[in-house]
Amino acid sequence: MKHHEFGDAVRQLRESTAPSTVGLPVGRRRVRGLRREELGELAGMSADYVRRLEQGRSHPSAGVVNAIARALRVGRADYERLCGLAGYAAVDGQVPAEIGPGAARLLERFTDTPMFVSDAAMNIIAVNSAFLALGHWELTGDPWDWNVAWRTFCDPFHGFRQSAADATDHETVLVARLRAALLRYPADAQLAALIDETRSRSGLFDTLWREPRPVTAYESSAAFVHPDGGAVTLVGNLLAIPGDDLAALMLTAAPGSADAARLAELVDSAGEPTITKVGRRGPG
Repeated sequence: MKHHEFGDAVRQLRESTAPSTVGLPVGRRRVRGLRREELGELAGMSADYVRRLEQGRSHPSAGVVNAIARALRVGRADYERLCGLAGYAAVDGQVPAEIGPGAARLLERFTDTPMFVSDAAMNIIAVNSAFLALGHWELTGDPWDWNVAWRTFCDPFHGFRQSAADATDHETVLVARLRAALLRYPADAQLAALIDETRSRSGLFDTLWREPRPVTAYESSAAFVHPDGGAVTLVGNLLAIPGDDLAALMLTAAPGSADAARLAELVDSAGEPTITKVGRRGPG
């Protein structure tokens, strides 16, 4: 078990938790966040035990993990991470797929920027009209139509083109995210089915799954070919949305470029900005 990683995660969460958020007086403090004594009191354990956990000298039970998560009032993503580092499945073990208020605000505020929100398994759950205006995400009726990893490795788009280097970065991130999701949600049957199916259908994905590459970049460039024949080159940046275990992908063009002008034309042609909930989580 990753005792030291679990301990480091607990310490970081303790030190980044404002006393006021857990019902404690702020007062004058000489340390960041909560003291070990305060976390111990909130979680029903001694400060010495908290110290041993943080130093990787004690392995927590599932009940201890839950108690610490409740005491610190952590979001879902941090709770799942603590469970995974301690070697346990989360209480329900399912990938959350509800778009939270933070993700919704991103989609609402960046109306001229193509964007989608995906869950930990890379299922797209919501898109804005600027993203749909690119016209490249054609649907085939496959159960995994809205899964980014599946479409990349098993059912690629005709209107999506990348250089070899950008494709390598893109593929590496997708595999890394799915591996991390499986660690956090080992009981999610649909996630397991997605990985099994993708490994069966794609030799490249199977190789990367068995021998993963280190992630060196969380952005890549691609040319999006519109059905009218025109293309626009955009850079995708992946942004984490803490708490809901979601991520947002924003697609932008170089300022003042011909691609930026072309993107503005496509977005304008889409009409009034809208947000669309999409996606299917596997077969059925």
